[in-house]
Amino acid sequence: MGLQETTTLRDYLRVLFRHKAVIITTFVTVMATVIIGLQLKTPLYQAQVKMLISAEKQVEAPYYRDLLKSQNAEVVLTQSEIVKSNPVIERAVRAIGLYERPLDYEKRFCSNLKKPLIDFQVSRFKKKLAQLTEEQKKAFRFRLAVEDLKKNIKVEPIRDTNLFTISVSDFSPLGAAIIANIVSRSYVIFDLEQQLAELQLKYGEKHLSVIQMKDNIEKMKESLNGKPLSNIEAIGPASVKIIEQAQIPLKPAGPSKHLTIILALAMSSFLGVMLAFMFEYIDQTFKSPQDIEAFLDIPLLGSIPRKKKFRKELLHNLSGQLYLLMKDKNLKSLLLTSALPKEGTTTIVANLAKHLSQKQGHKVLIIDANLRNPSMHKAFKISDNSGLADVLEGRTSFERAVQDIGSNLNVLTAGKAELNPITLLESHRMSELLKTVRERYEIVLIDGANLKDSKDALALCSYADGVALVVNEGKTRRQVVKSAIALLEQKKANLLGVILNNRAFVIPGFIYNKV
Repeated sequence: MGLQETTTLRDYLRVLFRHKAVIITTFVTVMATVIIGLQLKTPLYQAQVKMLISAEKQVEAPYYRDLLKSQNAEVVLTQSEIVKSNPVIERAVRAIGLYERPLDYEKRFCSNLKKPLIDFQVSRFKKKLAQLTEEQKKAFRFRLAVEDLKKNIKVEPIRDTNLFTISVSDFSPLGAAIIANIVSRSYVIFDLEQQLAELQLKYGEKHLSVIQMKDNIEKMKESLNGKPLSNIEAIGPASVKIIEQAQIPLKPAGPSKHLTIILALAMSSFLGVMLAFMFEYIDQTFKSPQDIEAFLDIPLLGSIPRKKKFRKELLHNLSGQLYLLMKDKNLKSLLLTSALPKEGTTTIVANLAKHLSQKQGHKVLIIDANLRNPSMHKAFKISDNSGLADVLEGRTSFERAVQDIGSNLNVLTAGKAELNPITLLESHRMSELLKTVRERYEIVLIDGANLKDSKDALALCSYADGVALVVNEGKTRRQVVKSAIALLEQKKANLLGVILNNRAFVIPGFIYNKV
């Protein structure tokens, strides 16, 4: 990830602050999605009835002895499926009148954000209903209510017992409890009706057991209003018994909104940090001075910051280090080039020259050797009518072409080349020109073309005393720079090191100074 072997806290903080846009975007996106999702999700309340499957009861009645003698998990599962069968659910729907509920029933309980969506869905549904007859509408809404109730019912056996639960979800807590009780009683009635059919076949219509069963069914039908029953009435004579009636739930089902938001806060932060480190890992550009030495194994000469408030100090350090290095190695001319275009080489050359000449008092010459795309004259706002190309082609002399900027700084612009630039830069005249200016100036800075678009800079390597490669932080890829260095090594250039341009100090100063 561009970190050194010995990773420090600063390295981790640098990754986080460098990719803070990714972290913030991820955080905002996840949180906004969760909050909007919570607003669009109407709270559901869940009421639960506990049922027992038992074919025995402490009452002398022959039909109980004739029913199941034992229970197992398969029987429980079978009965659980019966709960969601059409005879049970349809009876419950009729008893409550669910098919007569307003189409926008959910609007009473949903957020303001969801209300327009419900209105839109209802309007579309009404258009479909408008194409049906009144009888068809009733039948369609009844079937829709049945299917909807089935979706909101969950039947779960309780492990290692003959018990199972019937859970019903509804937007209204009271409605959930009423529907759960009615569904459980409708299920009991269905069970009684099955027993009644068996008893009628076995004993006939006038048998006491048949009459008692019919009475029990009628009494249970009267309870299909959702009101609580006494425990004795709830247990009843059926082979399935209501052990625990549904109570009005006090809070919505599922995790609370507060817990969901807290989890979303944690997960969005974690995801943002993970994405930041993932992007750092896949990013093959240079992102710090440490990357230069770690991946290129060549010295870092200095860096130019992206922000102006750091530029003066670091430019002073860079110019001072370059001067000491060139003086120590008895170098006079330095070629600055880059692996890619628009790396800021011209700006660096101009700023270094100004600092060396104006601030440190050295006699400096700038040569714009980028004959294909010259820009040094724009940096100093001077004429480019006569320059290096004119001198090399013999149309003018160096003394006439060079321009005095003042404060020990002279500039030789690129001029207008009529011949192939690489031919001019490889010529004997270029070699002689550099020999001449070495004697007249303390420092000669040559602004070379980038190595991707042309080989012009490579032609100057054998004439310049040293070469510095400009690398743009966060833009120049490692493999591109390594390829450029390989080209310079093939030409046996004296590569002094790398200048890191547009260096970003991503960690705030008050944090950086404390870690």
